[in-house]
Amino acid sequence: MNVFKKIFGTSSQREVKAIMPLVDKVLALEEEYKALSDHELQAKTGEFKERLQKGETLDDILPEAFAACREADWRVLGMRPYPVQIIGGIILHQGRIAEMKTGEGKTLVATLPAYLNALSGKGVHIVTVNDYLAKRDSEWMGKVYRFMGLTVGLVIHGVMGQAKKDAYAADITYGTNNEFGFDYLRDNMVIRPQQRVQRGHAFAIVDEVDSILIDEARTPLIISGRGDKPTEMYQRANQFVQRLHEGEENDFVREEKEKTIVLTEEGVRKAETFFGVENLTDPENQELYHYILAALRANVLMKRDVDYVVKDGQVIIVDEFTGRLMIGRRYSDGLHQAIEAKEGVKVERENRTLATITFQNYFRMYKKLSGMTGTAKTEEEEFQGIYKLDVVTIPTNKPMIRKDLNDAVFVTQKAKFAAVVDEIVKRHETGQPVLVGTVSVEKSEFVSKLLEKRGVPHVVLNAKFHEKEAEIVAQAGKL
Repeated sequence: MNVFKKIFGTSSQREVKAIMPLVDKVLALEEEYKALSDHELQAKTGEFKERLQKGETLDDILPEAFAACREADWRVLGMRPYPVQIIGGIILHQGRIAEMKTGEGKTLVATLPAYLNALSGKGVHIVTVNDYLAKRDSEWMGKVYRFMGLTVGLVIHGVMGQAKKDAYAADITYGTNNEFGFDYLRDNMVIRPQQRVQRGHAFAIVDEVDSILIDEARTPLIISGRGDKPTEMYQRANQFVQRLHEGEENDFVREEKEKTIVLTEEGVRKAETFFGVENLTDPENQELYHYILAALRANVLMKRDVDYVVKDGQVIIVDEFTGRLMIGRRYSDGLHQAIEAKEGVKVERENRTLATITFQNYFRMYKKLSGMTGTAKTEEEEFQGIYKLDVVTIPTNKPMIRKDLNDAVFVTQKAKFAAVVDEIVKRHETGQPVLVGTVSVEKSEFVSKLLEKRGVPHVVLNAKFHEKEAEIVAQAGKL
């Protein structure tokens, strides 16, 4: 196999080689476009749109549109996409996934296919993982599109009504995966067609594509309405569950990986005594059993400062992929109410599901879907099987000097964290800034305590300091 690869190259190398003549065409136009005045360069947008109306395709005008956008990138941002970034842009335009190493300028790469596809007038959606990035990119890269006479929209939490409709009507719309998905659900619940905000799903460029299309693929987005179930049962179920003991011989058994939990025979007997019912498994006691299981999940599987935080008398979910607070979101199936009972805050009424969709089903509606990330090759099979997307690895602009070291594996958690802190202390003494990623609020605070003991000054950014994020990030790495 290795000999075969040496002779013919990897599939990505073959794809890149096939694209190079197109890249050369874009590069050949550089001097011509440099010589244009701002007004002449801006006039190209109208010219391209006219040519499309006369029957030319996006592929026909690709070299010139990319060359025009490259020149605009340079004049507006002071950055001209490198040949490898042009390759990335072509891959995205073709509806594929561009795997580019961190720091290779994916944000800039997206300007090329976004500009080209926006010329068709059907709208381009650039999807990112959080409000901060969507806002930053729409303002930063938006300058280029506006310079070239295109409109830019932004859909994030808090953008409502007509402003949202205008954002979707723009040539290029930046937003988060959550907001795009929820807007689709809301559009399907309106009474009149003119109340809809989205105007179709033509082309999407998904940033951090592995996170959104694979890790979060099965996450259901749910819009719910007020239910009418009583809330006091959650408190009673919570009181009961706190008396139980875990294990085969005891009252319940849990399956951590599957996040499931079941009562043992002894647990069922205790429940029947506590709630005064004859047979817990009778169909008429199904609802009661649901309350008990929700209370068990809340008390045993859901951990405070890992899965959720309690703030201002409210239980707020922590996004397991980004570590951010998901304000306004609630767990379904009564789990949120069970956690509220466990934490002793006000138990809100249970909600009824009105509309739901998974990210997987939402993104498969786009006529053309593409994405970019630093790590996609490992999940190529899933991308191919679920979305019919192939992954192309783009070479770096300069030879790699960063060493991607192997993982270090420790027998105990204590040994792991001791090694982590030793490494941080060593780096800190040389004046090198260090970024430490942890999986939960709890772990970040544990590492913080260890660093305090060693006298290392540091700042903690987790879901509890959500509001200070921009401030913390802006000062990160300073001595």
